[in-house]
Amino acid sequence: MRLVILTQDERSVLPDAIDYLLRRFDSDVEVVGAVIFSASPFGKSESVATKARKVLSIFGLRFAIQYSSAAVAQLFFGRGSVKRVFGDHGIEIIEAGKNINAPEELEVLATYNADIFLSITGNQIFRRPLIDLPKLGILNLHTALLPKYRGLMPTFWVLKNGEQETGVSVFWVDEGIDSGPIVTQKRILLSPSISQRALVRATKILGMEAIVEAVNKIKSGDDSVIRNDDQHSSYFKFPSADDVREFRKNASFF
Repeated sequence: MRLVILTQDERSVLPDAIDYLLRRFDSDVEVVGAVIFSASPFGKSESVATKARKVLSIFGLRFAIQYSSAAVAQLFFGRGSVKRVFGDHGIEIIEAGKNINAPEELEVLATYNADIFLSITGNQIFRRPLIDLPKLGILNLHTALLPKYRGLMPTFWVLKNGEQETGVSVFWVDEGIDSGPIVTQKRILLSPSISQRALVRATKILGMEAIVEAVNKIKSGDDSVIRNDDQHSSYFKFPSADDVREFRKNASFF
């Protein structure tokens, strides 16, 4: 089975998680290329200056310093970067422009003859021509138990809302937001003392295991899915400064 991974250049958690994933795939699964979008937690590509201003205004200086320190520690003591991880595994980086849905980008991606595109924190909207490009479709990892907590930063929202459990979902991408049929889910109980960063790490590793499980399920010919029911869904946008203040009353980021 041939996979192309679509991800972003997030440097605090993803390098170790993707390295873990690549080591878990069976020998008959080949990652033939990877597209790396610029890092953005906001669900879309923005300039470095714009992202920095948003982080400071919403999360505050203390969070910005802690997050930057974690990214620097990852650079020197961890896997470094997502691009480096793919290079270490001999996986080609596919140079895509700002819009992966552009016809010229689709032409490039078509040459990789992929069975599945695998989205891990991909921060671009996938249009129908892209969804239809791989033979089987696009799988996406979402770090929540769909149909609950669709949207952005689910680990933030489950902690803010005092949930006792969360999990991960691997689903087939459609043209909605986190609304496609679910291939597999895994659950995790939440400790009252867990930080959001620790939960992000835990759900990313759990998510890598769920991806392997989903790919193996598809390889076996099992096309069963879990209904991603709109009637039981909830959706969350990027938090505001007020949301962050409420979050800090009951939870911590680090």
